Amino acid sequence: MATRRPLQCFLKRACNGRNFSVLPQKSSPPSSQELMNLEYEYSAHNYHPIPVVFSQGKGSHVWDPEGHKYLDFLSAYSAVNQGHCHPKIIRALVEQAERLTLSSRAFYNDQFPIFAKHITTMFGYDMVLPMNTGAEGVETALKLARKWGYEKKKIPKDEAIIVSCCCCFHGRTLAVISMSCDNDATRGFGPLLPGHLKVDFGDADALERIFKEKGNQIAGFLFEPIQGEAGVILPPDGYLKDVRDLCTKYNVLMIADEIQTGIARTGRMLACDWENIRPDVV
Repeated sequence: MATRRPLQCFLKRACNGRNFSVLPQKSSPPSSQELMNLEYEYSAHNYHPIPVVFSQGKGSHVWDPEGHKYLDFLSAYSAVNQGHCHPKIIRALVEQAERLTLSSRAFYNDQFPIFAKHITTMFGYDMVLPMNTGAEGVETALKLARKWGYEKKKIPKDEAIIVSCCCCFHGRTLAVISMSCDNDATRGFGPLLPGHLKVDFGDADALERIFKEKGNQIAGFLFEPIQGEAGVILPPDGYLKDVRDLCTKYNVLMIADEIQTGIARTGRMLACDWENIRPDVV
């Protein structure tokens, strides 16, 4: 018949090897330098950020893990020009996340139709197709222009051309960098996609020469109303109106990339509004 071992023997054995002289300590959050080291070790080196780590933001200010306060002049390339952690936006995000996180476009939901009506009315356009990023928006605009070119303008199959501007920046995806004049943006990623022509930004005469020469194949002209990556380059007075007139004359879609200039960042709802013109695609 088995005998029971004293409880004290069991406890003694269970406690052996455990050090109860040191209480568990809460680990301190990683420092800015430790976080930068982690990113350098585990993240692809496609960016070379300024050596400042953001851990918290409020309004126009951000803080690093050490508690140093900074005034944010970059605002995520204007994506958060409404300020960090705006309470109205945070409230809307939380309320929606608690109701329905994601439905996908495979189904209808009760928010997208309302959004689509609101934003098309706000900007005065017929329809909207939302995207996650600026580069996706530009790529979708290029697809739309090509499809329109083949189906409406009757451009011969696989001959559609998109004209864009030198020193442009529309993102980092393959189709977009194929339009870039920046060797750093294209080096090592060839062969680049065909079907693009370049023109100097602000030169309406050069644009018309290209339209005259290749107009039957040109589906769209893509441009930034104010060039951002190139150094905030303003167009000459009247340039945007000239572009509108030329696109209408030669039956070319006018495609404005207003990722950095739209939604009143220049004082008007769209930068193109300053010359009272309406692009075909924004």
